[in-house]
Parts: sequence; C-alpha cells; structure tokens
Amino acid sequence: MFNLKNKKIVIIGGSGLIGRPTIIKLLNEGAKVINVDLKDFIKKKKNYKFHKLNCTLVDFYERFSKIILDRFNPEVVINCSYPKTKDWEKNDFKNFAKTSFSRNTEYHFNSYFLFSKKIADHMKKKKIRGSIILLSSIYGFLGQNQFLYKGTSKKENLTYSIIKGSLINFVRQMCAYYAQYNIKINSISPGGIEDRSMSKMFKKKYSEICPSKRLGKPEEIASVILFLSSNTSSYINGSNIVVDGGFSII
Repeated sequence: MFNLKNKKIVIIGGSGLIGRPTIIKLLNEGAKVINVDLKDFIKKKKNYKFHKLNCTLVDFYERFSKIILDRFNPEVVINCSYPKTKDWEKNDFKNFAKTSFSRNTEYHFNSYFLFSKKIADHMKKKKIRGSIILLSSIYGFLGQNQFLYKGTSKKENLTYSIIKGSLINFVRQMCAYYAQYNIKINSISPGGIEDRSMSKMFKKKYSEICPSKRLGKPEEIASVILFLSSNTSSYINGSNIVVDGGFSII
C-alpha cells in the first residue's frame, strides 16, 4: 500500500514510545532504516542500522551531516525525539524557571528547526524528492485541560505548548519555501498516547473527555508516519495532521 521498499529513511528518536513501532512498521514495509538515538532496541535486523548521537550536544549537527546525510542520502527523515533537561518539571506556571525554559526551548525546538533546515538543504542540493515529518502535539494548538491533571502526578507545562505550537507554524513556513524543490514537510499532532507511566486516574479522566473513549496507541501514530513517508501522500505539504480520537473537536 505504501510502497516503501528500499526507501532510505532516518528516524531521530527511534527508540522512544512512537519511534519503536514506527521502525518496526517501516522495516516490515521493506524500507532501509537508520535509527538515531541514545540507545538501541533492536539487536540485528536486515536493512536496519543504529547510530548513537545526542542531539543536545554542540557538535551533533556536524556529526549528523557527516555520518548520516552525506553517506546515506535519506529520502525521508522523521523527528520524534524528545530532548529535555532534568529540571523539565520547573516549566509549569507555578514553578517557572527562565533558565530551564530557555534551555528546553534550545534543546527541543531549536534541534527540530536546525535539523529540518539542514536536512531540507541537503535534499535540495542532491535533488531528492524528500519528506520531513515532525512530531508536534494537540497542545501545540490547544490549551492544556487542567481537569486532567487534578488528582494525578501530571501537571501543565507551558514550555511544551510553546515549543509544539511553534513547530506547527514552522512546518508551514518550511513548506512555503521548500515545496518548490519537491520537498514536503508535515507535522503530526497526537492526542494522549497510552504508556506505562500514566496513572489509572489520568487514563480514566482522558477517556471520559475523548469522544473515542480511550487514549491513542503508539502504533496508530506510526501508521500515519508511514503514510506521510510514502508517495501516497505526495500532495500533502505544510499540514498538521491531528490524530487524537476526536479529543480536540469538543
């Protein structure tokens, strides 16, 4: 359906919650995949390579260019990394710390922005009909629902919303320039995705609000990533695809 056989794909943050099922699906479709992350989760598999790189380090972009871009010439690059500082919790309104905000913005948004520009410029130079896919969030265009956090260990995070909101409009700006070079760039905004760290209370509250009466599964986001990686989505550019079970419509 997606015709990804032998397509060269790089995924940044491929060992994470959404990255893992994405890599498995890509490999099952015959793609050649490079996972760029801090740790691997696959020992040996055909058409798969792992490169340990830390996107928060100063020399990362130079190393990424030499090791990945120049040698591999990817047709698709997916960024689902989630770089953050140890004091990430100090980014709510009550405990706001300016230094933490600045550092997290640099780690997360700047890495997404600089990555994307470097990748798009490489694709332009090599005349690759490429696809760049960034992970945003429904909280990039919605305010965080405070009801969900009451009685749980979770709380609102203003830095997260600012970063994810910026990414959505950055995608539009990138498309306005790079689409003429046959490069498409899109973002995906998942709603709540189930993971082991979520409390039963949070899951219950989220399911009560969401029209689909449940959280999303990582595999459901991975399927949309596959769609955007394929030529099936050739005329989708500059879009933010919302995958939230209807959470954002009410």
